[in-house]
Amino acid sequence: MDWLFRMKKHLAILLLLPLALVMACKKKMSFDEKVLYQVASAKIQGFDPVFASDAYSSQAVGKVYESLYQYHYLKRPYTLVPNLASAMPEVSEDGLTYKIPLKKGVLFHNDECFPNGKGREMKASDVAYSIRRLADPKLQSTGWWLLENKVLGLDEWRKAGGDYSAPIKGLETPDDYTVIFKLKRPFPQFLYALAMTFTSVTPKEAVEKYGEEFLNHPVGTGPFTMAPYEQNYRIVFEKNPNYRQEFYPTEGEESDAEKGLLKASGKTVPFVDKIVLQIIREPQPAWLSFEKGRVDMFGIPKDNFDKVVAPGDAITDAYKEKGIVLHISPSLDITYIAFNNADSLFKDNVHLRRAMSLAYNIDEVNKLFYNGRTLKAQSIIPPGIAGFREDYVNPYREFNLVKAREEMEKAGYPKGEGLPVIKYETIASTTSRQMAEYFVKSMAKIGVRVEVSTSTWPQFIQKVNTKQAQMFGMAWGADYPDGENFLQLLYSPNGAPGSNGSNFSNPVYDSLFATSSVMQDSPERTALYERLNQMAAEQVPMIYGVHRKSFVVKHGWVRNYKYHEFSQGMEKYYDIDLEEKKRLYQKM
Repeated sequence: MDWLFRMKKHLAILLLLPLALVMACKKKMSFDEKVLYQVASAKIQGFDPVFASDAYSSQAVGKVYESLYQYHYLKRPYTLVPNLASAMPEVSEDGLTYKIPLKKGVLFHNDECFPNGKGREMKASDVAYSIRRLADPKLQSTGWWLLENKVLGLDEWRKAGGDYSAPIKGLETPDDYTVIFKLKRPFPQFLYALAMTFTSVTPKEAVEKYGEEFLNHPVGTGPFTMAPYEQNYRIVFEKNPNYRQEFYPTEGEESDAEKGLLKASGKTVPFVDKIVLQIIREPQPAWLSFEKGRVDMFGIPKDNFDKVVAPGDAITDAYKEKGIVLHISPSLDITYIAFNNADSLFKDNVHLRRAMSLAYNIDEVNKLFYNGRTLKAQSIIPPGIAGFREDYVNPYREFNLVKAREEMEKAGYPKGEGLPVIKYETIASTTSRQMAEYFVKSMAKIGVRVEVSTSTWPQFIQKVNTKQAQMFGMAWGADYPDGENFLQLLYSPNGAPGSNGSNFSNPVYDSLFATSSVMQDSPERTALYERLNQMAAEQVPMIYGVHRKSFVVKHGWVRNYKYHEFSQGMEKYYDIDLEEKKRLYQKM
């Protein structure tokens, strides 16, 4: 029994450690430096922009790197504004040529890759180099789908092997401060692509110096630099001393002034001295850190929801007294369970896919895992974006075991007879495992046997990108506010490792999508979006889940916070009121 004693002893120590660490941190809390404490629930895959395909990596990359454009921090609907560009582009009448002026005096971070360790000025050649990296066939960027078949000569350059000295017809740099893109055909979402982390500007010197380690050694132009990398538990970002003059916005929505969001108007950003990003995989330890003041803002875990949110979506008195503020905003997203439609079991068997969708009770899922605060997804496009139809009812999204069993018979597997075990991939977190277990029980009701496989986030993404995941749970948040960004999830040329991780392929869908993707915003394009939306729903390439709301709580010392759907790089606008933190921290 000695081994049992030792195990219990070590377990007791491990259980006490989080409390001890929290108490130690509280004693050591400094009120002399503006530090923003954030949390991520998965390890960051790395800091190379061309691989920033998930929300965790994109958020981290956005602190260090910048793209040509960004979204206005306060305005809604979301509006693009210049970032590394000095102005909005000059666009030709046919929509094929974009002439973009660049800001002068923008410096890369100080780094050993440059002479004397001093960051040099960013030039147009750096933009061109970064676009080439995104298209480089040797890198196999997960963001290539964004520009594939868009820029004149870029696909051909890629197919020829990616010679960086070779010219590209649609990518010109006539001088150090001008970039010209020429497109194959009109692509109304092109500017959105230039606001994504995939197209962030990187210097050639850093890529060449660090080689494979460039992934963990970012050198950008952003408001923060990264301290030595501590991947296991936290990443520290420090205020960039050479950041150019950028200012907090002077206008926004009508209610922003009343909420105090315009008090910092015209002031130089960034405000905080440091960002500490903590990797805490499970929601409860992260929530404990938030309650103790060691995390500044956090999404409310489902198990804590009723304790924090009162009826009517107000914050409860216990948290209000601590100065904690609740922010509720609709999210442009969808959750889903994807079939790997390249798998022989699902590829040509729509009846099996329909049966499994009908057996999944999304209303119960909403109650169990989302506190009943989400909208059941009838289609892939979320509310608030053209193409979403409020009156559309998906015939295969209802919970109906009778119809599900009928579809099983049509699929050739009555009561599940003859159907092999299906493998479901998820990540190794408590909530993900619970949702997977619910899926297993749901499918058992129609004779479908499911085996769950758990992985870390990077391992999970690797399985999806290599088409090794037979089924998997996923969520997609908008890269940009256009229905095309959701419909492209089912466009066959975007198959894994691209954004179409479900590997759905339908010639009619592809043809209609290709037509809609070159159309300007119009009633005709919206009608096509709606048709594609309905076609996808009836083919069931995935089991639709929910469109979520964001329930975020923040401490009262955090200033200038406003929920932003495209929040990478937005930390430069946040501020910490140290006097208020001293006062409120005593209540933690």
